[in-house]
Amino acid sequence: MKSAFYIFSDVTKAVSIRYNVNQHIMTYLEEFHKKIYAIRLFKLFTWGVRILLAIAFLPSGYTKLVGNRFTLLDIDNPVGFFFEAMYRTGWYWNFLGFMQLLVALLILIPKTTFAATLLYLPIIINIFFITISMDFKGTPIITGLMLVANLYLLFWQYPKMKRISPILFEK
Repeated sequence: MKSAFYIFSDVTKAVSIRYNVNQHIMTYLEEFHKKIYAIRLFKLFTWGVRILLAIAFLPSGYTKLVGNRFTLLDIDNPVGFFFEAMYRTGWYWNFLGFMQLLVALLILIPKTTFAATLLYLPIIINIFFITISMDFKGTPIITGLMLVANLYLLFWQYPKMKRISPILFEK
């Protein structure tokens, strides 16, 4: 039977190894971020991603905000039933549209891009899982790419993510 000292020593080694691996990953991410952040092509690509993500939310956000139905599918269709149920929530439907339009606007403003990408993330994760669970045809590919694009924008803002990550993941 191991004594408490040896058990404590094993735990300390495991924590130390985990810390070193995390530090190595963080160092690699920082160096990789610095390299791509300095390349003009990536800056242009990032602007393109921001514009595309904003454009993607404009029609659906506006439709919901003004209180129109999102689809003309019959309620006999599961997708039509889902959107009809969402539409009938009333002000919640309008709120979803407002948030999509707000995020679309904020993602285009350089000073608010980081906040917009943080707000965009739960929205697009939700939409992505809806498209998968409702068995949309082809749409999960689009929403999946939108999710990847949003994660790219979060990585682009790596220094800001690094500053808030202790707040988000503190034990």
